[in-house]
Amino acid sequence: MKTETLIGKSVPRIDSIRKATGAAKYTADLFLSGMLHAKVLRSPYPHARILDIDTSKAEQLEGVRAVITGKDTKGVKWGVFPYTQDHGMIATDKVRFIGEEVAAVAAVTEEIAQRAVELIDVTYEELPAVFDPEKAMKDDKLIHEDRGTNINVHVDIDVGDVDAAFGEAEIVLEDVFKSAGEAYAMMEPYSVVADFNSEGYLDLWIPNAGPHVRAKALSNLLKMPLNKVRVRKIDIGGAFGGRSEVSPSDVVTALLSIKSRQPVKLVLSREETFTATRQVHDMIVYLKTGADANGMIIARDARVIYDGGAYSSTGPIATSVPFYVYEETYKHPNVRYNGYRVYTNKCPRGMYPHHGRAYQVAMTTHMDMVAEKLGLDPMEIRLRNANRSGDHTATDSVISSCGLSESITMTAEMSRWSEKRGKLPKYRGIGMGSMGLMCGFPMGFRSGATAFIRMNESGQITLFTGMVDNGQGNENMVVQITAEVIGIPMEMVNLVNADTEMTGHDPGAYSQAATFVGGNAVMRAAQDVRRQVLAASAEMMKVAPDELDITNGMIHLKNDNEKSFFIARAARYAMSNGGNIVGKGSYFPKISRDREWVKNPRGQMGGTYSFNTVVTEIEVDPDTGIIKMLDVWAAHDCGKPINPATVEGQIHGIVSRGGVATYMEEIDWDRGQVLNPNLLDYKVPLATDMPEMDVELITTNDPEGPFGAKEGGLTASMNVYKAIVSAFYDATGVWLKELPFTPEKVLKALAKKNN
Repeated sequence: MKTETLIGKSVPRIDSIRKATGAAKYTADLFLSGMLHAKVLRSPYPHARILDIDTSKAEQLEGVRAVITGKDTKGVKWGVFPYTQDHGMIATDKVRFIGEEVAAVAAVTEEIAQRAVELIDVTYEELPAVFDPEKAMKDDKLIHEDRGTNINVHVDIDVGDVDAAFGEAEIVLEDVFKSAGEAYAMMEPYSVVADFNSEGYLDLWIPNAGPHVRAKALSNLLKMPLNKVRVRKIDIGGAFGGRSEVSPSDVVTALLSIKSRQPVKLVLSREETFTATRQVHDMIVYLKTGADANGMIIARDARVIYDGGAYSSTGPIATSVPFYVYEETYKHPNVRYNGYRVYTNKCPRGMYPHHGRAYQVAMTTHMDMVAEKLGLDPMEIRLRNANRSGDHTATDSVISSCGLSESITMTAEMSRWSEKRGKLPKYRGIGMGSMGLMCGFPMGFRSGATAFIRMNESGQITLFTGMVDNGQGNENMVVQITAEVIGIPMEMVNLVNADTEMTGHDPGAYSQAATFVGGNAVMRAAQDVRRQVLAASAEMMKVAPDELDITNGMIHLKNDNEKSFFIARAARYAMSNGGNIVGKGSYFPKISRDREWVKNPRGQMGGTYSFNTVVTEIEVDPDTGIIKMLDVWAAHDCGKPINPATVEGQIHGIVSRGGVATYMEEIDWDRGQVLNPNLLDYKVPLATDMPEMDVELITTNDPEGPFGAKEGGLTASMNVYKAIVSAFYDATGVWLKELPFTPEKVLKALAKKNN
């Protein structure tokens, strides 16, 4: 077997220098000739009927080039699935949350655009609003009258005989858990540049998680041919799931450019980014758990209510994923899950790396409670219930490779778990969280990826892939794979990516598919190029292709490195014979094509699954209620790391963000108004909040992954807050059941215990 020279090596990322020096270009940095500036008029009400919009004063203001309202849209509504299409992107009949788009202006300066927006007169009829999802489920004040109910999505999963299993259980627990909604808090405010040219082509620069998915959505919403809607490559300043779908800002900017026939830029303020782009679901979880005398969880019954906000967004997926990531982790012989995503008069909610906080905390807390009642170590109960390679999940997925148990034992050893759990000083504790995560879940035909590679006459490679990189290191990953497979230095690979008119389809940085799906397509394209290069070289040298190898760009006989020549000779030889070396590779994960999030939640969910365990040691200040993470240990089964430093960096970032979110991050509301829509009042971690961290990577060599690789880092985001919940009990003897663990909640819980 050939020794790998790049795969598994920590090499500098190809985007490092431009980002470290500030040379990276983000959407707000773009300036096109004749570019106009956009501003948006937003609803001041959480729920109101629009009776009239008068834009005449704005249109007459000098410097204004275009004004649009909901009447300028094509009447198409957005939804990830046909049965969730409910969002017209610009309000027409009524507004459903504070900050919803009502009208927009493009002008020669931002100041004129803002003045014009203020001149637009809108007559509203205020309607009763509902902000509590449980009340909304029963309320006759419908947010969408045509839906007949405020229940947006209901996911119903029932496996085994849950009621009979509860009857046989040694221990039965029932509790209620809650978590507040969060903001994504990316460093880059949402920005769009749209340029509609004289030939009818629309170019867009947008922060996104999948350019091809975004282009198709805009093609539908604007009723334009797909090949005339081009999403262009741009650096992206964070995503975290919040940029996974089309945004009203995309449609607004596109329509203004189409109407004005000039390029238009829209840059949202920090406050607009907080209040008018996607947010994270609030959750309420009613959980009942049954366990036998050996600590095996034999029954689960969960009723989970998600505050979905005003529109469907990624509703069916968001309502399902918290359940699926847990069934991928532990055995569920008898389980009932009823997930309800409910309309409220708040900003729409989307996906998130820490998705399902209350549900994951509920499951972990009950597992720890069972362990305590049976006198088991929390680590041991996780090992007993853990899935292993070859196991089937409750909804019929097969786990092909699994390093879950190894991650549990490894973090226990790293952290000296047995020496610390239950033995640390008062107000100091240690806890554990474990999780699995699917790689490449069902997205219809969009689940697959295609990549192309072209070799020029000088031997250099150009890789064309729809892969997008919003911080994970995806660009470096595909270049590393290409160079390794062909046998050339990474410097010889030029990357063209995230441009819908230059690349083949790719699901993007979504569904944990970048490495597993996109990387597989790139690997196959590189193998195609290598095959062609060796065939041309063999013809030149009059030997068989399997007698040749490529090392560092030099083609040579396997048993004689002295007889070698540079790869460019093979490229020119192919060209001189009327050909060109162009490789193509495609990959579609082995998932159930007929699996559907609501109608048929059965079958193979992911192409494979990654696993992670996090252990954290915390300290609780009994006088202030402040929690501090002291140390974090993480072990991650990523199949095989393509670039270990990148995987470790992802875990560092996601653990710090997810961990601090456990006791810091939440959106504060007052009747539909966000009270903390900025980075001063909405608390995110600073450098001083970071714990010491130790990360280890587990190699399981997934049989389907490129070089055995699979997802690298995201699972840790759902483990760190579970570890903190577990550690908090170890430190205080109190089970907290409502996130975030703010100082007020901590002090109240400690006072209740002490009294």
